[in-house]
Amino acid sequence: MHDHHARAPGTGPATSTAGTAGITALTALAPAVWGTTYLVTTELLPPGHPLFAGLLRALPAGLLLLLVLRRLPTGVWWWRSLALGALNIGLFFPLLFVAAERLPGGVAATVGAVQPLLVIGLALPLLRERPTAARVGWAVAGAGGVALVVLGPDARLDPVGLLAGLGGALSMAAGVVLTRRWGRPEGVGSGVLVSWLLTAGGVVLLPTTFLVEGAPPAIDGAAAGGYLWLGAVGGLAAYLLWFRGLGSLPVVATALLGLLSPVVAAGLGWLLLGQALGPVQLAGFGLALAAILGGQLARR
Repeated sequence: MHDHHARAPGTGPATSTAGTAGITALTALAPAVWGTTYLVTTELLPPGHPLFAGLLRALPAGLLLLLVLRRLPTGVWWWRSLALGALNIGLFFPLLFVAAERLPGGVAATVGAVQPLLVIGLALPLLRERPTAARVGWAVAGAGGVALVVLGPDARLDPVGLLAGLGGALSMAAGVVLTRRWGRPEGVGSGVLVSWLLTAGGVVLLPTTFLVEGAPPAIDGAAAGGYLWLGAVGGLAAYLLWFRGLGSLPVVATALLGLLSPVVAAGLGWLLLGQALGPVQLAGFGLALAAILGGQLARR
C-alpha cells in the first residue's frame, strides 16, 4: 500500500503567512496546557499512581471522541494507530508521570526539553528532512534556556526519574516523526486520528495499569478535578490542536513548540507555589522563548 504523505496542507507556498501563524499559535496551546501537568500531578493527584493518571487522561477522551465521530481504522491503520497511540500516549503518559513524581518539576521539564533534538535526529532517516543549522541551533538554545529556568542548585537527580524523562522524550519524539511520516488516510480528519490514538494509547495502558498498580487509588474532590483537567483539556482538547498542527507545520518547528511546556510549568511554580525566579531564570525564559520563535521563523 502506498503511503499518502503528499505535501500536508499548510506547508505549500500557497499557504499564507497569517494562516501558518494562526495554526502555530493554536498548536502552541497544546504544550502550554501540558505544562500544567507537573503542578496538577504534585498538588492534586494521589501519589504513586502514574499509570492510572495516564489511563484516565487517554481512554475516556478517546472513547468519547470515537463515539461522536463513529469511524474506525481500516487496513494498515489498525497497527499504525496502535503504534502511534503507544508512542505518543501509552508509553509517553506513564513515563511523564513517573518523571513528574520522582524529579522536581524543573528537572523533569529539562529532561523533556531534549525532545526537539531527538526529533531532529529521527527526522533525517525517517522523513529525509535535513535540519538547517539554524533549527539545530535553536533546539540546543531552547534546551539550554529551559535548563537555566528550572535547574536550581538543589535539583535532585533521581536516576529512575531521569530515565523515565528521557524515555518519555524519546517515545514522544518517535511518535511525532512517525505521525508526520504516515500522515492520515485519505479523507480522515485530525479529529478521527486523535480518537484512534487516544483510544489505542488507553488500551495499551489498561492492562499495564492494573498489573503494576493494582486497584485504583481513592479519589477525592481535588483529585477528581485534576483528572478531569488532564483528560478533557490536557488530553482531548490539547491533542486535537497538536495533531492538527503536526499535519501542517514543519516537524522540527512543531517539536520546538514543546519547549513551552516546561516554561509554563516553571511560570506556574513561581505564580502559585512561590518558587523563586532570579535573573538566571529570567534569562532562561528569554532564551527558551527566543528559541521557540526562532524555530518557527527559520526556513528549511
